[in-house]
Amino acid sequence: MATKFRPKSLAACQESHVALWSPLGPIQLSGCTAGVHEVKLQADAAPEPVRDASPLECKVQASPGEVPEPLKLCTAWLVAYFSDPGKVVELPMPPFHHPVFEKNSFTRHVLLTLSSQVKFGDSVSYKQLACLAGNEKAARAVGGAMRSNPAPLLIPCHRVVCSNGELGPYMGGKGNHLKEWLLGRERLLRAEVPSNKVPGMQRA
Repeated sequence: MATKFRPKSLAACQESHVALWSPLGPIQLSGCTAGVHEVKLQADAAPEPVRDASPLECKVQASPGEVPEPLKLCTAWLVAYFSDPGKVVELPMPPFHHPVFEKNSFTRHVLLTLSSQVKFGDSVSYKQLACLAGNEKAARAVGGAMRSNPAPLLIPCHRVVCSNGELGPYMGGKGNHLKEWLLGRERLLRAEVPSNKVPGMQRA
């Protein structure tokens, strides 16, 4: 499985791939021993409507004989996200090996802030995320950071919405229906599942 976009800084990597089958259709993972390169969703996937809080299946469809540890961690995280979200908080986040994380940029800071502070079932506006990242005037830059996100779901850019309540674009506007599905399922789980079973809702 060839990667269409391969940054120069990754050129020397021994890249591996894992293909998952999920409720969102195929998910393609790429990475090396240093970290996950990319998580790719299929924009034209047509997931079944979410009707209840039942676990959903996510499984490995194809992988090489030897899978580097970051891809194993990434696979375990994604399987848990769909099948048993309460386990996500117990799992380590895989390291990332992508140019966006290699320098101390605002984009990197925004993505890490989103990952750590916006919990399962919650959403924030671009402006709110800019404030969380320390620059309330940088809402437009936050939008750019969302477009640069190499690892959707793990770094939940689907939880960033417009201030007027509209969902806003996802995957360049081609995956807006996936954003709606993800937010809808997370909110349903928060409403139907005991709070100690959903990530981000644990009682102190």
